Amino acid sequence: MNYISTRNKYNISDNNFSKITMEGLAPDGGLYVPDNFPFLTSKEIYKMANLSYSELFTEIIYKFCGSCVSKSEIYEIARDSYKDFEGKDLAPLNDYNDNIKILELYHGPTLAFKDFALQFLSRIFNLFLERDNKNINIIGATSGDTGSAAIEAFKNNPRANIIILHPKDKVSEFQRRQMTTIKANNVFNIALDGNFDDCQAVVKKLLVDIEFNEKYNLASINSINWGRVLAQVVYYFYSALKVLKHNNLESINFSVPTGNFGDAYAGYIAKKMGLPINKIIIATNSNDILSKFFQTGIYKVSKVVPTLSPSMDIQVASNFERLLFECLDFNPSLVTKYMTKLSTHGSFEISKEILCELNKTFIGVGVNDHITIERIKSCYSEKNIIIDPHTSVGLEAACNSNLKELCIVLSTAHPIKFSTAVNKAINITPNLPNKYKNIFSLKEKYQSMPNDLNEIKNFISINSSL
Repeated sequence: MNYISTRNKYNISDNNFSKITMEGLAPDGGLYVPDNFPFLTSKEIYKMANLSYSELFTEIIYKFCGSCVSKSEIYEIARDSYKDFEGKDLAPLNDYNDNIKILELYHGPTLAFKDFALQFLSRIFNLFLERDNKNINIIGATSGDTGSAAIEAFKNNPRANIIILHPKDKVSEFQRRQMTTIKANNVFNIALDGNFDDCQAVVKKLLVDIEFNEKYNLASINSINWGRVLAQVVYYFYSALKVLKHNNLESINFSVPTGNFGDAYAGYIAKKMGLPINKIIIATNSNDILSKFFQTGIYKVSKVVPTLSPSMDIQVASNFERLLFECLDFNPSLVTKYMTKLSTHGSFEISKEILCELNKTFIGVGVNDHITIERIKSCYSEKNIIIDPHTSVGLEAACNSNLKELCIVLSTAHPIKFSTAVNKAINITPNLPNKYKNIFSLKEKYQSMPNDLNEIKNFISINSSL
């Protein structure tokens, strides 16, 4: 399978899976996508219904790797990636009501859905690094969960330093401490003055700085990395097959709390591969650039608003460019034009025809903090289920979408990660898992820095693994 960039379709179509995984962002600033998506018939999909998670993972991921990775290698990587998840079922699916189910994606080592992708990414990185006898400097931005999941996956790795930028004072204390209390010589945390979009912008600038990138062999683990998005496709198949094999359903829906669009785009890939998904609900908090886009066709950046669901406090959703590329008939010049207009004017608008086509799959729903709290309350009082605020946003969107088919809500984080919001809603602080009993008494290690690209470069050069 060949991969192409959203910014320069024809010049880099010979990239293979190992290359695009290690690069993360294309040299032209675009995002990698495959030049075609494998399609599975209904018969082929249902044949996978009884596979274990690792077996299902192998079947799906292998279709995108070409000759770069063998099927047996993927299976061993999958088994190793998910060995530290709690419980026999990596992603339990629980009833909320007759028409809504909640998919728990927080049973990994850092209690968030990011573990599904980053545990895999760390191992596939190692496979490629060992083959080529290379070391790398991983640079990443986080709105809360990516950083801790990446650090957990790459800590003590002899072939990689990992440098994570988080927006100073804009992640929960638990999220910050998950990153900053890790004792490993290859882990570096930076609290950047600004918001997540500022952190993400720094990472992108570093990755497209060819001279600096080559000197320090940078790699990205953010959701701009195709390997990360691809790994998330698997739990859409996994959860859907649980429902489909026991019910006479023609299609199902998913509600995805999202800010950076990567998780939702993974669902879209699953649909393109043949999984019978009707609608994907794009559930946002008050930073509702994505939900408003799917309502109006206007993509307009505004000021980031701090909310009770901080992992979605994002304005510029990087993965949206992958969908835009398809919307614009795979025209890299048009993608560049639209993204440049977004950068210079803060907005762009698509045609009504394109929006109508997108709405065949996507619905946008925004949920503010007040409603988020009310849904946490009702979920606990009516169902005795404690959910985090991001899950609350997804659940609220599902409850008010007026869809007839069954809907699976992605529960993206353990409620302990956002205990302040949970306590505000139901006056209960979730119990700390044993692994994190002492997290609030451990010494933290991180460096506060201004939003200055040169200072970040200097920091990387001083702490480089090369």
